[in-house]
Amino acid sequence: MTQERRLVLAVAIHQLISWGTLYSAFPAFIVPIEAELGWSRASIAGAFSTGLLASGIAAIPAGRWVDRHGSGGLLTVGAGLAALLLAAWSAVDSLVLFYALWIAIGITHAMCLTDPAYALVTANTRDPRRAITQVSFITGFCNALFLPLGAVLVETIGWRPALLVFAALQLLPSVVAAVALRGLRGSLAGSAEGRGLLRAALRSRVFWALTVAACCQVFVNSGVMFHMLPFLDERGMALGAALAIIALHGPIQVASRVVLVALGPRGMDSRRVGLFGFVLLPPAMAMLAIAPPSFPMMVVFALLFGISGGLVNIVRATAIVDLLGRAGYGQISAAMSMAMVLPRVAAPLSLGLLWEFAGGYGPMPWLLTGMATVAGLAFLVAVLAARGQPPLTTASGTS
Repeated sequence: MTQERRLVLAVAIHQLISWGTLYSAFPAFIVPIEAELGWSRASIAGAFSTGLLASGIAAIPAGRWVDRHGSGGLLTVGAGLAALLLAAWSAVDSLVLFYALWIAIGITHAMCLTDPAYALVTANTRDPRRAITQVSFITGFCNALFLPLGAVLVETIGWRPALLVFAALQLLPSVVAAVALRGLRGSLAGSAEGRGLLRAALRSRVFWALTVAACCQVFVNSGVMFHMLPFLDERGMALGAALAIIALHGPIQVASRVVLVALGPRGMDSRRVGLFGFVLLPPAMAMLAIAPPSFPMMVVFALLFGISGGLVNIVRATAIVDLLGRAGYGQISAAMSMAMVLPRVAAPLSLGLLWEFAGGYGPMPWLLTGMATVAGLAFLVAVLAARGQPPLTTASGTS
């Protein structure tokens, strides 16, 4: 196995487990915590949302660290600290402490999820687009593995012991980073140059168009995943059928990434892949508005939505390289991630308020269709604005 393949495998294992224990499995703990401690579901979910906000605030400092010192240490410490915080969560019985723990867990998100890992991949591989796609192929199984695992553990041994199991499992990414990712470059720019590149990115139409596209897509994705089950219930679909539709999302995303890898260089162009992925999103949302809620029609929706998500989630990482350049990736990607936190947190709440105001989910698909359309147009603007533009430098002006 080549050094580059070992790096990709190590990053993939690190991200799969970290995303699983620190993000994907959270819903499995809501009901048992509510039952034992008497907290409302809103307050439990609020702690998770607070953690996401903390991760956004911590993203820029984490990106600066990556540009100066590399990602290996941050990935090691962040994963290890997360394991300790999961163990502390298993003993919590105070809502205030629960919120404090999730603020700290949110900070570890910024230290060890996605951006530092992809910055390391970008700086240490010959073809970062292919390497990121390979990593995301493995991490695409995260929800399918860790949410059921969390539910089984909670059911069999209880939620507190289940968290201790996850804490022990979370130590593995820390060990992987310490052994396999030590001493690698974190970015193609030092911290000072990285700040200059970030300032240049903030003056760039390409960056802002990419950020608008990413924020709109995250709003749509977060809103759909949160409200899909009650939406289908309101439309009269049986629970088993609705769960089957939702369960298709992860495998379809993974399948779309397999196709990208199989296509080779043709599947690595983030411009073409991104445009195709964003084009599929508005029709998917429009189907929720106008298609009858039959199982075959919702399977078509799941195909469109899953393929779009599988492609766009990769493009959010690789388009920075293709449209802005590889240098300063840590801080530039962190700035984009910080902007994406607000729509990710706001979508479930705002769509819930829309449901209350309208007395049902009728307007929701139309709003999501509009957001999806804006996302596609913004990505098109980014692609057109980047034509003929050289990679960012600290001397870059407007583009």
